[in-house]
Amino acid sequence: MKTYKAIFFDWDGTAVRSRKEPADKVAACMKPLLEKGVKLIIISGTTYDKIAEGRLHGYFTEKELDNLYLGLARGAHNYSFKDGQPVLHGEFLPKTEEKLRVHDCVFRLHQHLLREYGLESDIVFTRPNYCKLDLMVEHDRSDSLFLQEGETEMVQKILRGHGIAGGLAGLMAMAEQIGRETGIAVKATTDAKYLEIGLTTKSDNVDYFADQVLVPENIKMSECCFWGDEFIYLDEGIPGSDAYMITEKTKGAEFYDVSDIEGKRPKEVDHTGGETEKFHLFLKKQFSER
Repeated sequence: MKTYKAIFFDWDGTAVRSRKEPADKVAACMKPLLEKGVKLIIISGTTYDKIAEGRLHGYFTEKELDNLYLGLARGAHNYSFKDGQPVLHGEFLPKTEEKLRVHDCVFRLHQHLLREYGLESDIVFTRPNYCKLDLMVEHDRSDSLFLQEGETEMVQKILRGHGIAGGLAGLMAMAEQIGRETGIAVKATTDAKYLEIGLTTKSDNVDYFADQVLVPENIKMSECCFWGDEFIYLDEGIPGSDAYMITEKTKGAEFYDVSDIEGKRPKEVDHTGGETEKFHLFLKKQFSER
């Protein structure tokens, strides 16, 4: 097996099966690699308090934490560690008026869907630089917050049932058009259940660490890999959230999808399946083969 100098990976559905699952297993796989100097970079749409209940750093020594980074909240926060504690390595947060324009854009979309199509939706406003629009308000993911089998078909059926043409792609274009009318250039992504609308994406997180960590350490992109569980296309031309880790800067790396869901993926992605167990096994092999 090829060994890597830097490993980027998603958290929910890749490192852990649910947020209530203890991080003990994946942390045990991460520790020896961090101790060896391998850069481990978690890329997730969530915030630090949702990663191992905000206590991820407690699993590792200060030396190990020198090689751990987190890119969170769709480009908003980038963390490193100092004296055993997480510190913001860099962040992108809008000013209040800009954030309110994002909120206004999403609320206008919510109103448009209800007024013109009779589609109910819920909005989560409490995110650093984006909002989540729940398109399947009757569907509860419980603690498994990643894409589930059949959800893409569920949301497409809902959209068709309400006469919304163009599927998820059409809805994302609608969101971006309303943003332009509101005076802000928003980026829309989706994991089927939620439409996420904001100013940045996971692409911004990975590009940040490519510049701020890999370049100073002289780590080539061919010495890196990316792991996730949401690469699959949700609609024509609309890949899952982990596909946003594929950027112009990261194209020389290798990409792996542990999801067991069948479907089309970007050409750069190797579909391994095996879910979190596959990723844990990969980490163990990375250490054993050094």
